[in-house]
Amino acid sequence: MKFLSILAVIFCSSMACAQGVIPVINFNNFFLSFSNGFFNQIEVQAINGYKGGDELVAYIDTRGNLRLYDGKVRKDITNLNVDYRVSDHLLGYKIGPTLNMWDAGRLQTLTYFARNFVVKDSIIVYEDTRFNTINAYWNKTTTSLATVMGDLSIPTSIGENMLVFKDNGNLFKIFWQGMIYEIGSWTGAPIDFQIGTDILCFNDPTTRTFVAFQNGQFIDVEQQYMRKYMAGRGFIVYEDLNGNLWMYKNGDVVQLSNFSPSFWDVKDDIVVWSENSYLFAYSLDRKYEVANYIPTDYVLKNNILAFRNIMGGVSALIDGKTEEITNIQKAEYEIYGNSVLVKLFNQSNIVFQKGQKYTN
Repeated sequence: MKFLSILAVIFCSSMACAQGVIPVINFNNFFLSFSNGFFNQIEVQAINGYKGGDELVAYIDTRGNLRLYDGKVRKDITNLNVDYRVSDHLLGYKIGPTLNMWDAGRLQTLTYFARNFVVKDSIIVYEDTRFNTINAYWNKTTTSLATVMGDLSIPTSIGENMLVFKDNGNLFKIFWQGMIYEIGSWTGAPIDFQIGTDILCFNDPTTRTFVAFQNGQFIDVEQQYMRKYMAGRGFIVYEDLNGNLWMYKNGDVVQLSNFSPSFWDVKDDIVVWSENSYLFAYSLDRKYEVANYIPTDYVLKNNILAFRNIMGGVSALIDGKTEEITNIQKAEYEIYGNSVLVKLFNQSNIVFQKGQKYTN
């Protein structure tokens, strides 16, 4: 019995750590977060805006203070005017030229001379005007990527945990897991680097091949340029010159479609595309026919596709099943973790989680 009790405590603790946040504002203007089947109150008074990710929500309270809630405790961050940005795991905030961050409960100042900055799932990239450098914070460590001669410019190709930057010698380099890898130096047309999580891809102007970078290595996926390509979490999807849609994952190439899709998209662990006015998705290593129409709008995140259904409401592909969440029209919707949040016109909310609907 004692052993079972210990297991129960461990299980409950792990669930609490993994519960994350689903931020909502109800009809009383109370600020709430949904977890474990309940809408829990964060603030009684109205707030002045929030930004949320899977594991945290940062917000400005009624007095102008920046606060953070991680699903377990509420924390005061600062009472000064602040520019703040949130990803699923990190908070970056700037007070004047001082750039600070929050990572798993730990606050840290990155620089007192910041300008532009970008916050992604597990990386913060920023300009340091004191030393004229481009820096990256990853895994509790800050790395100086390049010292720039001339005006600073934040890299434009930044993924969830990796990025491509260019040094003073016009040499393109990759930053991934604390290491820097050289790509090459080119002049001429800009290169379109598509970056996801732990993988990136591009048309290589030197070899004239379509290349992926993964696990510290460059791989020629195709022997010619691809028309369009995108990167997800550990895989890439690309369209060849004949309009066929392909996926490269774990060293294998799989054809997703040979019907010249009118559109396709990739985010995190999911791919979505059209075939002859039908909506398809690739998720959990399987292809799914999601709907016999093309939705007017949709959202991709993690392993979920949420979309506007034919009635004007909201449906979603979750765990391989297409679920109708509501047929109320013009509802807004977002994805947090493994859940879909639907915001209705009367300021009530629906959370679809683990096959069940919860409303407030």
